[in-house]
Amino acid sequence: MGGVSAEEVVRVRGVDVVRGESYLLRGVDWTVSADQRWVLLGPNGAGKTTLMQLLSAQMHPTRGEVTLLGETLGAVDVFELRPRIGLTSASLAQRISPTERVGDVVVSAGYAVVGRWRERYDVHDLTRAALLMEQWGVAPYASRQFGTLSEGERKRAQIARALMTDPELLLLDEPGAGLDLGGREDLVTRLTDLARDDHAPAQVLVTHHVEEIPPGYTHALLLRAGGVVAAGPIEEVVTAERLSETFGLPLALGRVRGRFTARRADRPEA
Repeated sequence: MGGVSAEEVVRVRGVDVVRGESYLLRGVDWTVSADQRWVLLGPNGAGKTTLMQLLSAQMHPTRGEVTLLGETLGAVDVFELRPRIGLTSASLAQRISPTERVGDVVVSAGYAVVGRWRERYDVHDLTRAALLMEQWGVAPYASRQFGTLSEGERKRAQIARALMTDPELLLLDEPGAGLDLGGREDLVTRLTDLARDDHAPAQVLVTHHVEEIPPGYTHALLLRAGGVVAAGPIEEVVTAERLSETFGLPLALGRVRGRFTARRADRPEA
């Protein structure tokens, strides 16, 4: 499964998520096809995390319908669905013991557990884990404890883990958060290669910063206050006008060789 197919992998229709009297999401309609790579942008409190919880089958909508990989939430065993979805997030990272070996962090995804216990892994599993760790630049640290890695190395190990089950949908929740400039640029380069791989799964990446959008990403969804500001091809959606509306601030946008930059537009240059 991957870019060779236009099969629909996410379908969100009329979705509200309500907690108490607050709408975390309101009236969201959205579709993701297997050959698309989406970036999800919005300010804090826009509903990005809530939407990712729906996409990872961790939450059900209050109203509306969410269909993932052909299965509708509420009518499917989520424990069978979740292994088909690769996920990296801060909450998942917190569940990884700092003393766990990096190689075990990656390979244990095949059993949907964090770290090894008594599971048995065959040659195929071990070979795939080794190849993914090489691809994401953490192979030299396979025997190291997870807690000894830099933030960038930990993020890349998590992505290798998320890809371990050969998922049909890959969710990347703020993978660039906390990285220094070098770590961010290394990550964006690797994500660009993944985005351009026709055999890679559909991808949804959450970020606050347009600088973290990898070239090769095809579509964008902008959220504000739980609602969709715009959704569609990245050239049509990631514009100064749309971003200014989304973040509630006049913004100027630049793009060089596929990389975006943004800055406040109503102040003179320093």
